Amino acid sequence: MATLINTAKRIRSKNAGPFWVTIDVFFDGKADFQQASERLDSSDVALALQVSQDDLKRFDLQDIFVIKFSFPRAIVQGSRFDRDMHGAQYANLLYGVQLP
Repeated sequence: MATLINTAKRIRSKNAGPFWVTIDVFFDGKADFQQASERLDSSDVALALQVSQDDLKRFDLQDIFVIKFSFPRAIVQGSRFDRDMHGAQYANLLYGVQLP
């Protein structure tokens, strides 16, 4: 079974303001994008990120071969408990997500 990191060209995460994080999953072309778009289950992504599926927003951007996920930060950016100020580590959590 393929994993997301083996199918995607690149996965990156970043802040989308102090209250949200966004993760971009880039693909090499239409075929890879279509395959992942059909097989990638948002509930698996929510589980990997440990967020509620209701809070997870998904955007399939076919023109640029990107699947984008956005979700609220558990801890506000810059607070004393924030361990990832830029939201850069969230991408690592998606590497092992299975594509059935």
